[in-house]
Amino acid sequence: MADQTGFLKYERSLPPRRPVEVRLLDWKDVYTRRENGEDPLFPTAEVRTQAARCMDCGIPFCHHACPVANLIPEWNDLARRDDWQDAIERLHATNNFPEFTGKLCPAPCEGSCVLNLQESPVTIKQIEWEIIDRAWDEGWVQPQTPAERSGKKVAVVGSGPAGLAAAQQLTRAGHEATVYERADRIGGLLRYGIPEFKMEKSVLDRRLDQMRAEGTRFVTGVEVGSGRDGDPTVEQLHADHDAVVLAVGATIGRDLPAPGRELAGIHLAMEYLPFGNRQALGELDDPPIDAHGKHVVIIGGGDTGADCLGTAHRQGAASVTQLEIMPAPPDLRDQGSNPWPTYPMVMRVSSAHEEGGERLYSVNTEKFLGDDSGNVRALLLHEVERVDGRFQKVEGTERELPADLVFLAMGFTGAQREGLVDALGVEVDGRGNVVRDDEFMSTVPGVFVAGDAGRGQSLIVWAIAEGRAAAAGVDTWLTGESMLPRPVTPTAVALR
Repeated sequence: MADQTGFLKYERSLPPRRPVEVRLLDWKDVYTRRENGEDPLFPTAEVRTQAARCMDCGIPFCHHACPVANLIPEWNDLARRDDWQDAIERLHATNNFPEFTGKLCPAPCEGSCVLNLQESPVTIKQIEWEIIDRAWDEGWVQPQTPAERSGKKVAVVGSGPAGLAAAQQLTRAGHEATVYERADRIGGLLRYGIPEFKMEKSVLDRRLDQMRAEGTRFVTGVEVGSGRDGDPTVEQLHADHDAVVLAVGATIGRDLPAPGRELAGIHLAMEYLPFGNRQALGELDDPPIDAHGKHVVIIGGGDTGADCLGTAHRQGAASVTQLEIMPAPPDLRDQGSNPWPTYPMVMRVSSAHEEGGERLYSVNTEKFLGDDSGNVRALLLHEVERVDGRFQKVEGTERELPADLVFLAMGFTGAQREGLVDALGVEVDGRGNVVRDDEFMSTVPGVFVAGDAGRGQSLIVWAIAEGRAAAAGVDTWLTGESMLPRPVTPTAVALR
């Protein structure tokens, strides 16, 4: 039984982040790391206190809001009772990679927590991280090798969270899973999209070591179906494997075709962030796109924009301004238009926003202005207002905003068609997503789709959920039945 009065006795609290002036000197995690098994700034006793705030609700809305269906009240209470080994068993029952979600998930579970009616939800995400971090420290995370091998081979194309989740589940089911990645290292956006200060890559690498020990095979530096010499063809992919999982993500960045877009110094966010990550990892001393000493403008107010913001800070930008066409969200949930337990659309301050920079709302870029050398020098902006659901220019509000570098972080528009997707002949819908059925199979038999490639740009927790579900679909296709969990179907996804 949970502590029935914990939510009355204890206030919500989180571990402190490292001081801004300190963390801007390096690329390390913004939070102080655990030392010798315990972080002195957020001790185990405080984690247990936070877990005691869980009300063990009769209807756990947090569980319903979680795409992987985490058993949140269960592992909250196990953490409260200092039963960490059982807690990680319950956490791993639904989530292959709680260390990824514990760092990167926006926590829809907390938005649906009953205590969020009072704007003070249980610190579910932090408790999740503490459980898995302790499990790694204690050596409880061990390879899980299958008792029997099926003799079936599965190709997983793409090594982001969806591909990794699918591959791990398939390997554990006894199949021979091979993950193909076009980059030089495994991880997809986890490797070169998520900055080091949000999740250190050692967190990713230790999980990959476990997967290798289980039998998952990784092949890097190949782009399946590209037509380049040395890259596997689609015909080879089918000949060498009994099934294929497409987990290639939604990698086509949304562009801004305003006048002046051709000027030098204007880049899509994902042209910039991989260089920052390579710089952070010591793989690159002089990145081709460097914000040092420059006035940086980021167009887009979401997580990708915040990643660019934190990266520019660490490179020593002279100034950073983040633009958003939408109006500034409220500090508190609007219960009329955004009632609990829906995800709260409120003002959020990430670690990158704490570090500086200016945020401008209700503005639109009219054109990019250049200098005599063809480089961007400024943006011509104007304010907007929403009339009948459309944004309209507020006349007389034009102004210039200096810019030496501009990063477009306005989201993604679907999977890359050229190469593998076109060569496989799978159907793609009007939004650029690969069509799939309730078993996550595409319109080509034996070719399955998981993650952003099938659902569009989304959350890491959805990618893991879909990777697990697609693995169950593949297992059923290969063997006639499956014991693998199936957390979601595309039909259910459309309803949530």
